[in-house]
Amino acid sequence: MASSTIEAVHTNVVSHAEWLAAREEFLGKEKGFTRLRDELSRQRRTLPWEKIEKTYHFDSAQGKVTLGDLFDGRSQLVVYHFMFGPGWQEGCPSCSYLADHFDGPAIHLANRDTTLVVVSRAPIAEIEAFKKRMGWKFRWVSSFASDFNFDYHVSFTPEDRTHEEKAGGKVYYNYAMDQFPSDEAPGVSVFAKDAAGEVFHTYSSYARGLDILVGAYNFLDLVPKGRDEDGLAFSMSWVRHHDRYTEGYFVDPARTYEQPKSSTGSCCGR
Repeated sequence: MASSTIEAVHTNVVSHAEWLAAREEFLGKEKGFTRLRDELSRQRRTLPWEKIEKTYHFDSAQGKVTLGDLFDGRSQLVVYHFMFGPGWQEGCPSCSYLADHFDGPAIHLANRDTTLVVVSRAPIAEIEAFKKRMGWKFRWVSSFASDFNFDYHVSFTPEDRTHEEKAGGKVYYNYAMDQFPSDEAPGVSVFAKDAAGEVFHTYSSYARGLDILVGAYNFLDLVPKGRDEDGLAFSMSWVRHHDRYTEGYFVDPARTYEQPKSSTGSCCGR
């Protein structure tokens, strides 16, 4: 459990004049970072697009929909790839941490010609049950009967898993062969639709590239202890589903990532 005291990071106390001088010096670095981030975002928007040639179908609470339908009349679509596999008893706690940030921005995004949708490979009935438990309102669809997750490298086929064993436990994720401890992975993908109804893939990001979506991390980066994840074998081992935090809950620093358990007798194949 994280300490409730501040001594561990309490370095030095100075006069107001010294504090202000240090703060103003650091402000210059912050402004440089902001300008660099603006330029990186500009360059991201100039990346080439690829046309989506395959027709993807998803199961939704309203029935079958296509990737084009998910735009909901807008020209830009952001898809969050949520780690929730077929038969899992619940969604990934880390993805749930991110998803706690989705409902608030959705109306603002919609008024900037952008639709946010969450996609998982779990069947829609399992998604709807977990969504109800968590109290979320955002649109969440299932790609269980689709190649979508596999094509965007956030789910791994049995063939991938066989190859993984031969490759020393590695799968293709985040544009490289790397270790990954789960059958499902997180990510975000961005799509655009033109006036003719053609759909294009403009961007995808994975792993630490998702930090920008986590408002709670941005708050923690402001406070003296920061994210307080140093020394944890898995940096997000402190994260719980928001209905599972308890007074004085324990964080095991040696705990590694554990995929949510599957329900007995569930069908978890492709």
